[in-house]
Amino acid sequence: MAGATSLSARPDNPSTLSARKTRRGLGSRSDRRFLAALILLGGTYVVLLLAMVAADLFYTTPGHLWRALGSPEIRYAIRLSLLSCTLTTLLSLWVAVPIGYLMARFEFPGRGILDALLDIPIVLPPLVIGLSLLILFQTAPLRALETVFPVTYAVPSVILAQFMVACAFAVRTLRTTFAQINPRQEQVAMTLGCNRAQAFWRVVLPAARPGILTAATLAWARALGEFGPILVFSGATRMKTEVLPTTVFLELSVGRLEAAVAVSLLMMASAVVALFLVRAWGGAGLGGGTSLRHP
Repeated sequence: MAGATSLSARPDNPSTLSARKTRRGLGSRSDRRFLAALILLGGTYVVLLLAMVAADLFYTTPGHLWRALGSPEIRYAIRLSLLSCTLTTLLSLWVAVPIGYLMARFEFPGRGILDALLDIPIVLPPLVIGLSLLILFQTAPLRALETVFPVTYAVPSVILAQFMVACAFAVRTLRTTFAQINPRQEQVAMTLGCNRAQAFWRVVLPAARPGILTAATLAWARALGEFGPILVFSGATRMKTEVLPTTVFLELSVGRLEAAVAVSLLMMASAVVALFLVRAWGGAGLGGGTSLRHP
């Protein structure tokens, strides 16, 4: 034991040298060049993002923003965006939680095909999603449904178009979340008298809370920025199917660039606030999830 102790304390020991380099920061000139290259490559993208935001901020003025908020059309778009994004998020979680859990916990025939199918809304161009929805609602059963409950070019079509894309992101997030939760927790709960449903509600779901919040954030933010499917499936009708992305399009089409930039800044601010809030809540809940994942 003494020999091992003295060997580890030797100044030429690799672990000792590595610790000294870590304390000093960078051990050699090549390390500094490597770090500088990483900062240059990554910083280019960060600088471009900051430049875009700064360009928007300096292009418009508070007066443009207040005039935009005073427009009845834009106020309607804000209300519809908040309503549709919230409903889309709730629907996405309602579907993504069971799909994510099943994909993470069970092997079944056709699992690979289902996995590829769930990625279609992510990899397809958004316009194709909208066109596919439009064609789907031209079939006889759904045309009959629309005589009773109009969907195409109405508010329900906005929610459905957002849902088809946003739900795919929520599914991917929750599948990863459930896969990272140790299944031993459920097994212990079931040996103590819980059935699988009770183990899911009492053990798995509380542990998955940070992931659920992250999935909700992604779904809400993705729905807020959705444009292509809504343009094709819902149209861009003022005071009817107008949401914030279509407002930007409509303002640009009539040459009101200042109003379009003001609405863009409003969308950006809403997304940033939502991300910060949910990340704060998710971080607060991470401790409980960690204790369940690592007994």
